[in-house]
Amino acid sequence: MTSQVSRTTEQADGTVVGEQRKPGGVKAVRRLDRVIIRFAGDSGDGMQLTGDRFTSETASFGNDLSTLPNFPAEIRAPAGTLPGVSSFQLHFADHDILTPGDAPNVLVAMNPAALKANIGDLPRGAEIIVNTDEFTKRAMQKVGYDTSPLEDGSLDGYSLHPVPLTTLTVEALKEFDLSRKEAERSKNMFALGLLSWMYHRPTEGTERFLQQKFARSPEVMKANLAAFRAGWNFGETTEDFAVSYEIAPATTAFPVGTYRNISGNLALAYGLVTASRQAELPLFLGSYPITPASDILHELSKHKNFGVRTFQAEDEIAGIGAALGAAFGGSLAVTTTSGPGVALKAETVGLAVSLELPLLVVDIQRGGPSTGLPTKTEQADLLQAMYGRNGEAPVPVIAPRTPADCFDAALEAARIALTYRTPVMLLSDGYLANGSEPWRIPDLEELPDLRVQFATGPNHTLDDGSEVFWPYKRDPQTLARPWAVPGTPGLEHRIGGIEKQDGTGNISYDPANHDFMVRTRQAKIDGIDVPDIEVDDPDGAHTLVLGWGSTYGPITAAVRRLRAAGEPIAQAHLRHLNPFPRNLGAVLKGYDKVVIPEMNLGQLATLIRAKYLVDAHSYNQVNGMPFKAEQLATALKEAIDD
Repeated sequence: MTSQVSRTTEQADGTVVGEQRKPGGVKAVRRLDRVIIRFAGDSGDGMQLTGDRFTSETASFGNDLSTLPNFPAEIRAPAGTLPGVSSFQLHFADHDILTPGDAPNVLVAMNPAALKANIGDLPRGAEIIVNTDEFTKRAMQKVGYDTSPLEDGSLDGYSLHPVPLTTLTVEALKEFDLSRKEAERSKNMFALGLLSWMYHRPTEGTERFLQQKFARSPEVMKANLAAFRAGWNFGETTEDFAVSYEIAPATTAFPVGTYRNISGNLALAYGLVTASRQAELPLFLGSYPITPASDILHELSKHKNFGVRTFQAEDEIAGIGAALGAAFGGSLAVTTTSGPGVALKAETVGLAVSLELPLLVVDIQRGGPSTGLPTKTEQADLLQAMYGRNGEAPVPVIAPRTPADCFDAALEAARIALTYRTPVMLLSDGYLANGSEPWRIPDLEELPDLRVQFATGPNHTLDDGSEVFWPYKRDPQTLARPWAVPGTPGLEHRIGGIEKQDGTGNISYDPANHDFMVRTRQAKIDGIDVPDIEVDDPDGAHTLVLGWGSTYGPITAAVRRLRAAGEPIAQAHLRHLNPFPRNLGAVLKGYDKVVIPEMNLGQLATLIRAKYLVDAHSYNQVNGMPFKAEQLATALKEAIDD
């Protein structure tokens, strides 16, 4: 007997559901077009690892996906408390998606704190899988539960699955020579196995991962494998889970190519390595570890075989100082940082402006001011990137829009720095850095040629006919000065932060020369060749939503919702923030209303209003989390109707 689809429904969120009922009491399989899952527990419960493994298997299966890791700043936050909750949200689908999703369809809560911290985000009818072993009186009182939410009816609006995850894990591992505490640590693998069964995820990759990760501890490896398989088998045999779910691969969402799952920081690191290879220059990273930028340092340190040198400095100032020295020596030089580290690097960025040397300054923005919210996201460093130096010290500023786009943004930052001999600020943020999505690995012929020519001999003839090297004699097209590698015979020249004479590079206090040099450095940045901004406006809308950086996904998702509801709205997104695209002013003046959503208090809006005299309207959020699509859709609808 063949199975038959017994019913198909349309969920309120637009998710199409089909259900196959199988003969002989075999569990039904329900087809979904997308699902949002959130794993939540203590920061020591392995939620990030669990989410990462589920994501990797989902990527290998061929779904489109987007993730949102969310964890405390402390390495080991207080157990069982609301501030100590760590979560990992994954949105995956059989079609093109742009965000980690607004509201989870499934919450896996490892303790009362995880339940309480996340229950407010769940829509009615969502599935909740709770580890009942952790719902002790003391644990519940710690987070303000006077009665058990599993018994007092407060969860009646949800599909509740009480599962003694800890007990089941310990029972599954009783044959191993492990203490109860050691066995309990594998409960995240039990949960991963259960969810892998529920959503028909491949298991081979996770099993290989565990075998490699714990290769030096065979007993621990076997225990984790056993817990993972026990979770799968529990889903298959228990009566509490009567339905499993299928989300088909996103076969039409991607152009043909080879794909892998990638996070923003990993994509950025790969982009930097690729830029150095395309420029045929060694890559030097001078950095000081800081959340959430440290992963770039960690990753680049693995690639010495590609000519990468990483220097973990004693502080932020030493990191950028070493990088600037490497730039002077002929390397593609990079420094990475976040939060208050950007402020500490400001003086040396100004020195790089004066020396006119290529330098990439990568800022993975986070919540501020000061130490602020180290593990939360924000877009509040734009004005600092634009103006956060003494004197007139202009630098180009670019921003990636998605995790995978960090690869291309790194290449573009390198192009500008090398071509125009200038430091470049690249503004990513915590949402992009830790989030992930499928990335198409580019073919070599698609990559830009970033090769540069070093100065090799004299470039100027004096009145007496003698030939000399002038370090500040400029390319007439780019206004870039020559790049002379130290040790090249005859190209000795003076460097330093004191103002230079045009052409000769000699120290100069002449007022007219200083005025000329300031204006020339500004003209060099203003003249950078950047593509025109593209506008997505299929309906001739009167309202334009303008974004930059990581707001791309939520904005695009919101725009899709509005257009599906018949609302005309135009969208444009900025990668180049200094200089702006040359057609931006004309684009802005073509709309009655311009709305700029930002995860700050209106920094891009301030720049737009000042430069173009356009009455741009801000929509702002600074709660450490990315925008939700529904939230933006509501705000944009109000702007259209206003």
